[in-house]
Amino acid sequence: MPPLITRDEALRLGDLTDHADIEALIERAWQARVERFADSTDMCSLVNAKSGGCAEDCGFCAQARFAEAETPMHAMMEPEQILEHARAAEAAGAHRFCMVAQGQGLSKREFDKVLEGARLVATQTNLKRCASVGQLSPQRAQALREAGIQRVHHNVETARSHYPEVSSTVRYEGRLRTIDAVREAGLETCVGGILNLGESRAQRVEMAFELSEIDPTSVPINLLNPRPGTKFGDREYMDPWEAVKWIAIFRLILPEALFRLCGGRVENIRELQELAVKAGINGVMLGNFLTTLGNTPEEDRAMFEAAGLNVARQPDNGARPRPDNRSGWLDGETPDVVSELLDSAGAGSPLEVTLWDPSRQLRYRKKDSVPPRPDGSGNAWPSAA
Repeated sequence: MPPLITRDEALRLGDLTDHADIEALIERAWQARVERFADSTDMCSLVNAKSGGCAEDCGFCAQARFAEAETPMHAMMEPEQILEHARAAEAAGAHRFCMVAQGQGLSKREFDKVLEGARLVATQTNLKRCASVGQLSPQRAQALREAGIQRVHHNVETARSHYPEVSSTVRYEGRLRTIDAVREAGLETCVGGILNLGESRAQRVEMAFELSEIDPTSVPINLLNPRPGTKFGDREYMDPWEAVKWIAIFRLILPEALFRLCGGRVENIRELQELAVKAGINGVMLGNFLTTLGNTPEEDRAMFEAAGLNVARQPDNGARPRPDNRSGWLDGETPDVVSELLDSAGAGSPLEVTLWDPSRQLRYRKKDSVPPRPDGSGNAWPSAA
């Protein structure tokens, strides 16, 4: 579906500063969201299946070898560990589960572990399955589909015109080739980016319309959470009203896409997260992110329920990549995953729901030396208060 607003209108809306005007924009975005998705939601949870040691130079990322930040590290998880995290995500209320690995290319051995993890999640949970594993060939995209993956995430990160400021080792065109390979394999696409990477308002509009041309199934919206020792380590957080305004503008440009609010939402949007839901969000990354902490699952579910949205799962949830949990959309009861696990564990056995927790499950390694960034820029740290 074409955008609901023109580029010129998007630019005018981007200049709004009055809170009442922004609230009117949010109401417009909310109506667009409800008309297309009713009260359905699409709640995702992830596991950082491999972290650290990335050879690329993305300016926002502490895992990049060119960053002077301490690197969050762990080797590729075993498939059984991936399944363990998926079961915890399902018990916490997630509808889908994403297996994430750093870098732009996994070794054959690492990729095989992702495939086996996907098979386990597909056969032993009722979760929709996603993967985010860097650049993909058509052959690897097809292998993901055959293993049970339904959607693949691969961001463009920012507007094409601003992209050279974000990464010089990962080409924008290469990202588009991966997205094409995913689509050709018959998989859904999850393509978004990060706001507040130093882009102009015009470049935010540019990015939104470029995403509209890509036409992804899902659009994850991240807000920069500056990591000290990275290229963007000295940037300020976005103003919460500014962030929510841009979510609403993106919704009007991409009316049919599933919007997910992801990294940086806690730090940037803060007390306006419920208002961000009204700006057109379909779901969030439930719980924690790759290397930082998020809300609790209970807080996230309550945020959507407060807007009158349905966070329940359906019995055939795992078989359908698109969200289908709108009230009355399907017959049947939502499976009680927690009770099932308690029954299988036996009477008196406590159930522990342990989502991915980067504060406990990552170790941080201080780098002995850091090569200069290929683009000649330096790394940055927050200025002293």
